[in-house]
Amino acid sequence: MNDIRRTILWVVFGFSMVLLWDQWQIYNGHKATFFQGQPAMVHTTTVGSGVKTAASDPSVPSSVALAPSTLPTGGMVAADGTAPGVPSERFTVSTDVLNLRFDTQGGTLVGSEFLKFGDTTDQTKPFVLLDDSKSRVYLAQSGVVSGALPGAFPTHKTPMTASGERVLKDGADSLQIRFESADVGGIRLVKTYTVTRGSYAVAVSHALTNTTGAPIAPQLYLQLVRDGNKPDGESSFYSTFTGPAVYTEAQKYQKVEFADIKKKSAEYEKQSSTGYVAMVQHYFASAWILPEGMVRTMSLDPVELGGGVPDCCYRAAMVAPLEAIAPGATRSVETTFFVGPQEEKILEALAPGLELVKDYGWLTILAKPLYFLLDYLHGVIQNWGWSIVALVLLLKIAFYWLNAKAYASMAKMKAVSPKITEMRERLKDNPQQMQQEMMRIYREEKVNPMGGCFPIMVQIPVFIALYWVLLSSVEMRNAPWMGWIQDLSAPDPFYVLPLIMTLTTLLQTALNPAPPDPMQAKLMWFMPLAFSVMFFFFPSGLVLYWITNNILSIAQQWLINIRMGVPPQFNLPSFK
Repeated sequence: MNDIRRTILWVVFGFSMVLLWDQWQIYNGHKATFFQGQPAMVHTTTVGSGVKTAASDPSVPSSVALAPSTLPTGGMVAADGTAPGVPSERFTVSTDVLNLRFDTQGGTLVGSEFLKFGDTTDQTKPFVLLDDSKSRVYLAQSGVVSGALPGAFPTHKTPMTASGERVLKDGADSLQIRFESADVGGIRLVKTYTVTRGSYAVAVSHALTNTTGAPIAPQLYLQLVRDGNKPDGESSFYSTFTGPAVYTEAQKYQKVEFADIKKKSAEYEKQSSTGYVAMVQHYFASAWILPEGMVRTMSLDPVELGGGVPDCCYRAAMVAPLEAIAPGATRSVETTFFVGPQEEKILEALAPGLELVKDYGWLTILAKPLYFLLDYLHGVIQNWGWSIVALVLLLKIAFYWLNAKAYASMAKMKAVSPKITEMRERLKDNPQQMQQEMMRIYREEKVNPMGGCFPIMVQIPVFIALYWVLLSSVEMRNAPWMGWIQDLSAPDPFYVLPLIMTLTTLLQTALNPAPPDPMQAKLMWFMPLAFSVMFFFFPSGLVLYWITNNILSIAQQWLINIRMGVPPQFNLPSFK
C-alpha cells in the first residue's frame, strides 16, 4: 500500500513539474512544449511596400511604422565607411571604462573598447566590440525617415558637425558629444550622446526641428548592423549564442539565429510599445532602448553593405513613429544605447528584461538564483575560484539527503553483487530464468536497482544550470583563482585541473557497483573518459566546479559505505 501511495505522489509531482515547465516556456515567449493551445490572434497590416504582423494589442495602432525594407542600409560604399564625396571625420571619446569611436557621417558609433576587459587573444589590449574594419563590421546607427509624407530626412548617412569634449576630465561625472545636421527635407536633427563615469550605458537624445511651414510626422529609427561571424577565440567544444535578440513585454526574450534571418524564417514579435533590440555574443552585448509606452516596430533582416566588407551583414532595428511636429517646433526623443559586458545587476537597472541577454537557456529559473548566490559568496570571499568551491559545497549540503539515498542504494547493490554474479554464471544459458532469479534476489534483499539513479537525476538540472552560470558570467573573464590559474574563463594552460578531474571521475566510477551486464560495465568507463577529454578545452572555472563536485561526491559515498558496513572497494574495468 505504501508503494502505491508513493507511486501516486510521484506521478502527481511529475505532472505538476510538466505543467510548470510548460507555463515557464510560454512566459518566456517560447511555444508550449507539451500542451499546445490556440495560437495568438494575429493581424496583418500593409505599410509602405512591406507587410507586418503583430499580436493583437489594442494599444498598438494598425499602421504605425515604416516597412523595414525602406530603412537606410549600412551606409558604407567605400572601405573606410564613407560615401564618395561625403566629408567624414572619426574621433574617439574616452571615459574611465570606455573608448567610443564616432563618425561625423550620421553621428554613428563605429567602435568601442572596454578598458577593464582584455582582448580574447591579447590581454594587453582592450576588448573591442563595435568595430568597422576589413575583418569586422559592428555598428550602432540612428536617424530619421519619412512617415506619411515622402521625402528624405537626416539619416546615419547624413554629414554632421560635431562638438563637445573628447575626454572625461578628472572630477567630472559625464560629458556630452553633440552632432548637428543641416536642414534635410525640412528636418534638422541634433543627436547628443551623454556618457557617464563608470557606465556602459549612453544616453542618446534625438532633437528634431521642423524648419518648414507645415506639420511633419517623421519616424525615428535605431539600428544595430553586424556581420554574421562568430567572435574571435570562440571554442569549438562548447557553443554560445551569437546574434540578434528582441524583447517585448508580451513575448519576452526572443533570440534569433542569423541563419533564420537569412532564410526569412525568423519568428519574433514585430510591434510593441515596450522592449528593445540587441546584438548578443558571449559575455558582451549592445542594445537600443526606447522609452516605455512608445510604439515601435522591430525588424531583423539581412543587409548588403558592399565596399569590401563581409558579404552579408544583419540588422536589428526599431522604428518609432513620432507625433506631428508643428512648424518651427522641436521634438526630442530620449533613448539609451548600451554597449558593454553582461553584468546582471547593471542590465536589470537599465531596462526590463535587458538582463536576459545573459542567456542561461531553458534553465533560467534555476540559474538566476544560483548566480546571485555565487555573487553573494564572492562578496564575502573576494575570489571567484573559491566562491565556486563554496557554492558547490552548499549545493552538496542541500542535496545531502538525496545523495545519501542514492549511495545507500549503491551500497546495497554492492552487497548483493557476488550473488548476482554467481547467479548469472549459473544461468547464463537460460536468460528468462536469470531475469526471474535476479528480481527475486532484489526483492528479498530489498534492493531497488534504480534507487541510486533517481536521486541523482533530480539534481542534474541544478548542476547544468550552474554550468551555464559559470559559462555565461563575464565576471569569470580574467578572474584569477590561485597559482597558475589566472583566468577562470580560459582553459588550464598546463592541463592540471583537467587531469585531476579525469582521475576523480574514474575514481568515482570505480566506487560505483559494476553493472551485471558486461556491455554496460564497459560503457560506464568509456563515457566518463570521453566526457573528461572535452574538459581539457573547457574554461578553468567549469573544470574547478566539476572537480569539487566529484571530490565531495566521493567523500560522501565513502562515508555512507562505511556506515552501512560495506567496505569501499574499487571495481576496476574488465575489457575481455
